Amino acid sequence: MQLGIKSSREQRSGTEQITKVAVAQGDGIGPEIMKATLAILKAAGARIEPEFIELGERVYLAGNSAGIAEESWEVIKRNKVILKAPITTPQGKGYKSLNVTLRKSLGLFANVRPVRALDPFVATGHPTMDVVIIRENEEDLYAGIEHQQTQDVVQCLKLITRPGCEKIIRYAFEYARAYGRKKVTCMVKDNIMKLTDGLFHQVFQEIAPEYPEIETEVQIIDIGAARLAAHPERYDVVVTSNLYGDIISDIVAEVAGSVGLAGSANVGKEIALFEAIHGSAPDIAGREMANPSGLLNAAVMMLAHIGQSEIADKIKNAWLATIEDGIATADIYRAGQRQQKVGTQAFAEAIIERLGSQPQQLKASRMTLGNGLINIKAYERPAVRKTLVGVDVFLDWPGSDPQIIGQQLDQLGDAKMKLKMITNRGVKVYPKGQAYTYCTDHWRCRFIATEVAPQASPPMYREITFERLLSLLSKLHQAGFDVIKTENLYEFGGRRGFSLGQGE
Repeated sequence: MQLGIKSSREQRSGTEQITKVAVAQGDGIGPEIMKATLAILKAAGARIEPEFIELGERVYLAGNSAGIAEESWEVIKRNKVILKAPITTPQGKGYKSLNVTLRKSLGLFANVRPVRALDPFVATGHPTMDVVIIRENEEDLYAGIEHQQTQDVVQCLKLITRPGCEKIIRYAFEYARAYGRKKVTCMVKDNIMKLTDGLFHQVFQEIAPEYPEIETEVQIIDIGAARLAAHPERYDVVVTSNLYGDIISDIVAEVAGSVGLAGSANVGKEIALFEAIHGSAPDIAGREMANPSGLLNAAVMMLAHIGQSEIADKIKNAWLATIEDGIATADIYRAGQRQQKVGTQAFAEAIIERLGSQPQQLKASRMTLGNGLINIKAYERPAVRKTLVGVDVFLDWPGSDPQIIGQQLDQLGDAKMKLKMITNRGVKVYPKGQAYTYCTDHWRCRFIATEVAPQASPPMYREITFERLLSLLSKLHQAGFDVIKTENLYEFGGRRGFSLGQGE
């Protein structure tokens, strides 16, 4: 699998090859910064042929709820590479994020966001920071599976998969190896989410020994994010799940000086999408104020991806030289400094004038140092025995006393499956709950098979049949309970596949 970097052989063989690229000009400031970016690419001799596609606000408002027309999908599938300016999702009309749609539909599992300080030319308190955030892009809470279950309670499902964990974590290590990075930090919250984040942590620990030359560490996301903001120079490559990665990638971009400078790659097995990390900023659209740097840096990553690393370095170094010479758009301009404030196109022209130049103080770009392909092993699903041992039944019950509902449900169990506990918002309230716990109208009632070996750790449970679950649901219905959801409880190879309730 070729992901994000070409081998030197492929770079040489592609010296005259033209790569067709699907180009989306976007909304708001998108057309302005795309115009500037494409002008720089052309002047630098980038061997690309743009094929423009329509997506974003105009497509939404024309009645296409996906925000992208079918003909645009065809261009993307044909070209395999996309350069996309920021787009606007209309507010208040239930439209799904096009960015999420593209990432998930095209299998773009890895979001790569390099962020480097440009001190002293762009203000930052961390002049030596040079961090790459590698974010899982397809699952987690961004699956967007939400339901209102009772009058009081809504839920969002957090989906973490072993194949997803393996792909993104291996990608992080492969990226570190390819680009000479020394350390990979994994950020999770598995002290609370022991199964979902616990799986991410577990896979990280399984894969890390395959890369003995790379230092590793695991941090809880809350303190990790705080340390990343306070001491970004201590980090190198950070790998994490979707939501955490979305947050910390903006943190490091802002700490470095400006979110407007950072580009990102969204990489999959077949297709890659490159974009700035900022939004469409409609408030400054058409005013020649926008900084094209985020999209330009994304385009630099795109050139490296398609085997044009020398041109990528040429553009990046001209951009760095422009920054050093004090040419600045409004977002990074500082009054009283030796800077010249310019507009979007003038900034692009300044970069074009410096093509072939090298920065004198800032570290020069060396995309050409990438030393090979990034290889992701195919996922192999092992054969594991799956055993049904119980069910969590979620009830909409308007009462407030756990003792009342608990005593009623106790009577519905039998010799092979009985009520073990009731939780409310995850906290055990029956049996032996705390009187101070506030209860909503949403009750999780755990019915579990009678234990074969209750003293074992973890306990061993009898296997039950699906028909027994159906019989239980029938009893609940006949007793007048409002069943809103069920989650079957399984063991996988003798390992418990469900979390305990708080206090269980």
